[in-house]
Amino acid sequence: MDDIITVNISKNDPYDVIIKNDFTALSECMKKLFDGDKKLCIIADENVSSVYGDELVNELHKEYTHVDLVTLKLGEANKSLDTVNKCYSFLVNNKYDRKDVIIALGGGICGDLAGYVSATYMRGIAFVQVPTTLLSMVDSSSGGKTGVNYESYKNMIGAFKMPSLVYINTSTLKSLNDREYASGMAEVLKAGLIRDGLFYEWLINNFPSINDREEEYVSEMIYKSVNIKKMYVEKDPYEKGDRAILNLGHTVGHALEKYTDFSYSHGECVALGTICAAYLSYKRDNLTMEEYYEIRDMFVPFGLPISLENIDIDRVYEYMKSDKKNISGRIRFILLKKIGKGFVCEDITGDELKDAIKQINFDPND
Repeated sequence: MDDIITVNISKNDPYDVIIKNDFTALSECMKKLFDGDKKLCIIADENVSSVYGDELVNELHKEYTHVDLVTLKLGEANKSLDTVNKCYSFLVNNKYDRKDVIIALGGGICGDLAGYVSATYMRGIAFVQVPTTLLSMVDSSSGGKTGVNYESYKNMIGAFKMPSLVYINTSTLKSLNDREYASGMAEVLKAGLIRDGLFYEWLINNFPSINDREEEYVSEMIYKSVNIKKMYVEKDPYEKGDRAILNLGHTVGHALEKYTDFSYSHGECVALGTICAAYLSYKRDNLTMEEYYEIRDMFVPFGLPISLENIDIDRVYEYMKSDKKNISGRIRFILLKKIGKGFVCEDITGDELKDAIKQINFDPND
């Protein structure tokens, strides 16, 4: 299997997603893009930096003299303009200019934040993604969406900034805890549901090997997931149309993240949101009842939830109404025509949405 996927946003500006099982090719890949006199600033999550920071710096020193490592405490609460300002201060104080490069080392939060810094510092400098979580490998690192949260609104401030390179080292998944790995599986399952029914079936049939993080299966699943994302990003890089299909499960998911004060992970909330979307697809006669229940129940072996206890349905619905993807007050929702084919729907009613949320509501008194 080829370990390079080229994303062609335009003829003059393609970028590669490279899948390896170590960091040893990174400096060589970087040198093809950036001269050795560039300054490199690695922006890293503090937990990831403690494990991989020195290794990455040493690898890059093979080709680059000036490599800085900026370590930040990153979580949803720190994904903010205050943290962005800390990055700006470092870049200004160390005289970074438009010729230099920012590298994101970490999960989706790190990539989103570092990408936003690169999009806005001096009106934009080059940016490289080195994702270390499954979720960021298969989803957030390769699409060019960057941003930070505003108060309790997720990714409300942001910009599109395509990376110059995405370098995936699958061995970093070995240090990922089970819950974070499961969170990434929600985006993998989503990819199959919206685009490739055979891939979805392959995931279901091979879940023991995937859960055991066997290299052969992990690499193949990342490769296929990134290729699905590539199709939508190339066709609609700035999410004006079909790229929105990648948001299956995300409208309810983002509302649930806010509702739970981010105590549930992004992937856990996307799984719950996908169940809601599958239910509405069933109610609109696109899926059979059996298909709906299979989609719901198959999150379980991958370690993902299928219900929340005592949901305040009206409150979650209000959060959905403030989703940034809505247009002219209409909630844009992604449904399934069948397993393997998603579509954008803009005529979902409030009553339908509340009914869907009921399907993931667990009342222990019932």
